[in-house]
Amino acid sequence: MNKKTVKDIEVKGKRVLVRVDFNVPLDMQSGAITNDSRIRAALPTIRYLVDQGARVILCTHLGRPDGKVVKELSVKPLAARLSQLIGLPVLVASDCIGHEVEQIVASLKGGDILLLENVRFRPEEEANDPDFARALANLADVYVNDAFGTAHRAHASTTGVAKYLPAVAGLLMEKELTVLSRLLASPEHPFAALLGGAKVSDKVRLIMNILPKVDILLIGGGMASLFLKAKGYNVGASVVEIDKLDTANTILAAAGKNGASVLLPVDVVVTSDPKQGSSGRTVPVAAISPNEHIVDIGPKTIESFAREIGKCRTVFWNGPMGIYEIPAFSQGTKAMAEVLANINATIIIGGGSTAEVVEDMGLADKMTHVSTGGGASLNFLEGRTLPGVEVLLDK
Repeated sequence: MNKKTVKDIEVKGKRVLVRVDFNVPLDMQSGAITNDSRIRAALPTIRYLVDQGARVILCTHLGRPDGKVVKELSVKPLAARLSQLIGLPVLVASDCIGHEVEQIVASLKGGDILLLENVRFRPEEEANDPDFARALANLADVYVNDAFGTAHRAHASTTGVAKYLPAVAGLLMEKELTVLSRLLASPEHPFAALLGGAKVSDKVRLIMNILPKVDILLIGGGMASLFLKAKGYNVGASVVEIDKLDTANTILAAAGKNGASVLLPVDVVVTSDPKQGSSGRTVPVAAISPNEHIVDIGPKTIESFAREIGKCRTVFWNGPMGIYEIPAFSQGTKAMAEVLANINATIIIGGGSTAEVVEDMGLADKMTHVSTGGGASLNFLEGRTLPGVEVLLDK
């Protein structure tokens, strides 16, 4: 990684504005945090700054308040959880800019931690308003971006502040960029990409960018319906992006040209009513009825995918194999997580819903790296420049 990090600059006694990604899932009934992994991921950077005697000013968004104050999306529960995890008091500001916030910042001592209120309570954040960015920057001497999950967004707190302060990467940002860069530049072979999720349109650029590097492309989830249709199978009532059939054929042809094998499901779980409480049946891909939807990969496909993955030294996984939210249609996804947790290889989980799966199953620590950024990790692996990274100082 060619960007400066928090370890490349002097922070002792300085006011350090740290953009973190504490956009954690909440139980909207109780307000309780249901998964604190994003807070935990930022701990190394926060601890480092505290140990160096910096005055730490954290900012984050939470949910989608659309530029309005939404009480249920206040950062107060985040501060309480961070305090528990780091074993230090965490102050909370009632806003993210303004006179009151400036007074709190002025009173901070070395090693103190302040969490600003949800930056998306202000419409200027997502608009990347320069005056708002300057007001945030006025709170600090240095800016640290440790929010990889928002690095693909050009918002005031992710890119705007870097126009007014020296800007460097946090330790989580550094780790994410290092791991994903290595995946693109020098993966150990055989290298497999396991891809699922609903739409191929969301992953076309990713697939085309990694195809020259992978040995095996395994496709499940809703995406598989498109590729099966492109192969001439009847996929019943499954949702298919008909306008992407040519794209699917292009991908299959490119894989062949690059010497990569493409594995599609050989059997699937189908149902006529894909909703909670429904049951499914397993059929070969050549025996899907016109009124049935594909909702998961079948046991023979699981066995086939597991056998190929077991031969690999590097595996990248993004996207569930079925409708994971419905227990009856989550078996393929869970099986793939178990397989990956038990092989001796570099396993990279591409954030988003895939990260939630391995975390929910208690398997995150069995993976080499679980990305904290769904959209950001996909954009990076597509070969796109991330705005929140581009603005950081080069080494």
